[in-house]
Amino acid sequence: MRLTRDDGRAATPAPDPAPCALPARALRHELLLVLGVSLGASAVRALVSFAGVVTRPGGLSEQAANLNTSRAPDRPWLDLAWQLVSISTALVPVLLVAHLLLREYGYGGGPDGSPGQRGLRLIGFDLTRPRFDLPWGAVVAAGIGGSGLALYLGAHAAGANLTVVPESLPEVWWKYPVLIASAVQNSVVEEVIVVGFLLRRLDQLGWSATGSLAASALLRGTYHLYQGIGGFFGNVAMGVIFVWLYRRWGRVMPLVVAHALIDIVAFVGYGLLAGRVDWLPTP
Repeated sequence: MRLTRDDGRAATPAPDPAPCALPARALRHELLLVLGVSLGASAVRALVSFAGVVTRPGGLSEQAANLNTSRAPDRPWLDLAWQLVSISTALVPVLLVAHLLLREYGYGGGPDGSPGQRGLRLIGFDLTRPRFDLPWGAVVAAGIGGSGLALYLGAHAAGANLTVVPESLPEVWWKYPVLIASAVQNSVVEEVIVVGFLLRRLDQLGWSATGSLAASALLRGTYHLYQGIGGFFGNVAMGVIFVWLYRRWGRVMPLVVAHALIDIVAFVGYGLLAGRVDWLPTP
């Protein structure tokens, strides 16, 4: 299968995972360690959280999953410092992934000596194709964001989902910039790790395309399980679509754009609409 780049030249759908001097054992350990300090740990915490929620009196919809909460509501500057520290430290696993991908061919370049085929560029996380990444990311965000909201409202009404509170920050000047930064951080961490890096390592370890897709989608659903059953299945479906698009495009950047737009609309929209419209669930 061949695709066309935005500049008219041919583009290969997915990066070749084969050339790597590292043994399978090292690749497996790298993958487990990256997941252990990032989304794998989040999945375990989400499972424990979900177990606590389902064993607590009351239905799922009567309980809340709080995102982007205040750490010092009575001290805005300290609160801002906490928010920025949380966002920046969450990106450290992405830097670890960049280091590990650089190490595949050595820091001098790719297998052909080209500086363009190393590090995060191996999974298409770069700024080289904005005319492709931005519009396609917006299209994906519109499709998944709209259906995701409908699924959430339906699952909440059916009692299968917690009341998701995307933000509960105080009304200060930095509220919306922080929410946007948090959305971008979420999108970068998730798409670089659970799509680009995970699929590359599983391909190198000899997993089938179906097995890799299932692993990525189930991991995405599991670390969203703190939202409830609806959050799990909705994110599994999103994971399937994102893996398919990554295989087709060979780039995570459009997925990062799409995810960031979805979260920005959710975070900022909730801040603007909560308590002002009757269709949006609130605690």
